[in-house]
Amino acid sequence: MNNYMNWIYLAIVAGVISLGVALYLYFWVIKQDPGTERAKEVASWIKEGSNAYLVKLYRALGILAVLIGAIIAIVFSIQPETAGGGAVTLHFKDGLIMSLAFIAGAISSAISGYLGMRVAVEANVRTATAANFSLSRAFKLSFNAGAVLGLAMVGMAVIGMSLILLWTGTAEAVLGFSFGASMLALLAKAGGGIYTKTADIAADLVGKVEVGIPEDDPRNPAVVADNVGDNVGDVAGMGADIFDSYVASAVAVMLLGASMGLSQAEHIKYTVVPLILCMLGIIASLIGVSLVRVKEGQKPGPALNRGTVVTCIIFAIFLLFFVRFTDVNPGIFWAAVTGLVTGVIIGFTSDYFTNDTRKPVRETARVSTSGSAINIITGFSYGLISIVPSVIGIAAATLISYYVAESFGLSGIYGIGISAVGMLSISGMIVSADAYGPIVDNARGIAEMAGMDHEVIVRADELDSAGNTAKAITKGFSISAAALTVIALFAAYAEVVQAAGVSISISLREPIVVAGVFLGAMTPPLFSALLMLSVTHNAFDMIEEVRRQFREEPGILAGTHKPDYERCVSLAAEGALSSLILPAFLAVGLPLVVGFLLGPNALGGFLGGAIFTGVIFALLMSNAGGLWDNAKKFIETGKFGGPGSDAHKAAVVGDTVGDPFKDTAGPSLNTLITVMSLVASLFAPIIAVFHLFG
Repeated sequence: MNNYMNWIYLAIVAGVISLGVALYLYFWVIKQDPGTERAKEVASWIKEGSNAYLVKLYRALGILAVLIGAIIAIVFSIQPETAGGGAVTLHFKDGLIMSLAFIAGAISSAISGYLGMRVAVEANVRTATAANFSLSRAFKLSFNAGAVLGLAMVGMAVIGMSLILLWTGTAEAVLGFSFGASMLALLAKAGGGIYTKTADIAADLVGKVEVGIPEDDPRNPAVVADNVGDNVGDVAGMGADIFDSYVASAVAVMLLGASMGLSQAEHIKYTVVPLILCMLGIIASLIGVSLVRVKEGQKPGPALNRGTVVTCIIFAIFLLFFVRFTDVNPGIFWAAVTGLVTGVIIGFTSDYFTNDTRKPVRETARVSTSGSAINIITGFSYGLISIVPSVIGIAAATLISYYVAESFGLSGIYGIGISAVGMLSISGMIVSADAYGPIVDNARGIAEMAGMDHEVIVRADELDSAGNTAKAITKGFSISAAALTVIALFAAYAEVVQAAGVSISISLREPIVVAGVFLGAMTPPLFSALLMLSVTHNAFDMIEEVRRQFREEPGILAGTHKPDYERCVSLAAEGALSSLILPAFLAVGLPLVVGFLLGPNALGGFLGGAIFTGVIFALLMSNAGGLWDNAKKFIETGKFGGPGSDAHKAAVVGDTVGDPFKDTAGPSLNTLITVMSLVASLFAPIIAVFHLFG
């Protein structure tokens, strides 16, 4: 028993090392040349806008976290006595522990997002400056900056989970930590996604289509808000998002390990195992990050992919040694490797559908010569096709990990949870590659706005194209892992309900369960619609603002008058924050409404329905959006008429449709289904007892 408790201390050490390396890379990035006065001026606009939005966002979310924390403290202090005829006892310590764990998770998630945003706004101008010298130099700087977020995120997550487990000794308290992380991540990602796509759509439609000026042209009033959005949505929001998935996958397995009918020693062992896998993943990611390099003349995309594959191999070797030289069930190795391999396959499937060297992107670009309608139909159709291999992969991972675990005498559901942890174990590397994307996107914008040489912009475009593909691969990983994680959380929910003394039967022969399934299946599409309508509403307002500025001040387009960037930044921020109330209710309130009104069985059906449509919509939106974006960029390289052609204008419209798909609704859905599953598991005992006495 004590041997496995000692592994927790090793996990904390690994987390501290990961944080230490992240800080080292941060200070290395800061020391690099920020460039000319003009470049620094442009970068300062982006930095100030990003900081201003995050302060407003985290202030609002901080108040919300305190309110929810207070509710959790009260609710979890009330302990019903199932054998006491409806009597209750008060355990204020239990409520306080759960509340503090929730707040700690929210703070950790916020810190992860803020660290990523902080380094991104410092790295973007330095990457643009480095691109004056060589592509390899710019790549090294931008990737190391991305690694700050990747390594800080996994370090914070492992330290937080380990300390709470040591402090409380229960996986249920770590569930509170995960709920805090997920709640903040959902709103940070959704809010950042609304912000970034509001500005991006306005900048593209007025700038590129109506006026015919280049992307990131400093004459466009929305261009600074667009670049701010890359930081608050694609960096800070994404950092919180992956933090949530990473923690939730580990917590799901901890809960299952704690609920297995084993001896005390075995119970502790299988509760701690997911933390050990995270620790091994951190070490593998540290090695993998150090090996990612691009020589002059090479393309950055293959280097990022090699880094992912090498990290997977290193992790698998570490895991093999761990299983070989401890008394852990060998099924752990095979289940984790199943998840790892599935994640790589699904990630590279996303690469196929979003890479401009492949048929889907090139075909979508080609048909753009016939107009925007054909572009949209083609891109959407390929997005639907892209669901197939990913869903088959998720189904295969579910079956293989279940039956492999069973064949070694381990719980099959536990095996499914381990496959999700295996898939996300290398998040340090995956997030590093993902965060690289918005950094180089911002670098390209700064190069354009600062009037750098055409060669610099060409290099930045090449870096940016690889960044789009890296983001698509990361989303494939996170969506697939979320699917496996919520399956494990689904099982954990059933275990918690049964432990409260209520029998549960989630059968489609029960009308109440079918009703729950339909309500759950409805929620992800409704959530997506709310986010995208927020984007279109806010983008409409910003488009009118950009048109007004062009109309009232002709000197803007003539280049003799500076646009009012601050007004567009303010519009995007206000619109994003005001759009989060109803999505937040859907994520937290709707599962509770279903649970208390219709009962535990209906809530189980609700979770099942949400899982199925959530995964489908997330895959469709992420892949189709990335495809439309790279089809536009492919045309901008000079193909099919190049920039300014009819094909280019059609592709810009397609990209505009894809923007809220891939950067707002799509990546928020995996967090949505995770949050709803965590809410159900966290409040399951209360819901169960409520219906037991009702």
